[in-house]
Amino acid sequence: MPEERLQKILSRAGVASRRQAEQLMVEGRVTVNGKAVTELGAKADVERDHVKVDGRRLRQPRRFVYLAFHKPRGCVTTLRDPQGRPTVMEFLHGAKARVYPVGRLDYASEGLLLFTNDGDFANLLTAASSHVPKTYLVKVTGLLSPEQEQQFRRGIPLEGRGTAPAGLRLVRRGENPWYEVRLIEGRKNQIRIMFKHFGRLVEKLKRVRIGFLELGALKPGKWRPLAPGEVERFRTLLQSKAGRSS
Repeated sequence: MPEERLQKILSRAGVASRRQAEQLMVEGRVTVNGKAVTELGAKADVERDHVKVDGRRLRQPRRFVYLAFHKPRGCVTTLRDPQGRPTVMEFLHGAKARVYPVGRLDYASEGLLLFTNDGDFANLLTAASSHVPKTYLVKVTGLLSPEQEQQFRRGIPLEGRGTAPAGLRLVRRGENPWYEVRLIEGRKNQIRIMFKHFGRLVEKLKRVRIGFLELGALKPGKWRPLAPGEVERFRTLLQSKAGRSS
């Protein structure tokens, strides 16, 4: 088998996403043939080399696992946190495989988050080109004007380039109204930054849907396996989007 980048090997083996794999390498937690590898361009042959993470030999998963999880507020979407804050991994007791989060929700946000040990599935779902819509309920400090709503939908400047067109719908009026926001991209703290652009702060943020999959009645801190039909529906969705972008 030809050599591949370690990030790709770790991702395919279900250890972490490629971005998270890079962090594991930087922290010196990945070894190849007994030597720590911190260079992000490093390669290995998983069939020939002994690749370990935290001292555990890397092995391809016997079966793929896909979970839907209701992330509560007050925890971080990482495998571990240097600041000692709770992580989402602490809620996955009983999962029958070593899985990792697909994408992220920030510390103060809650809602639907997927976990898997299928690296190819995770990479397709988080790729910018996939454009899988994600839907959020957001409570903010004040109504947007009709003009601001239109600008929000068209996009705002963010780190040198505009945000992609977004869906926005007022779902509850009031001094602190609720909006439904639909994004096809997931830049860091994007929704909070977009509302702040118009002088509004986000008080609560909850992701309620990824693609077709709804959070539903899943309680905070709880998870469930995806049904085979749900996994297949995701695969069909991702393949169709990959075909349109190629």
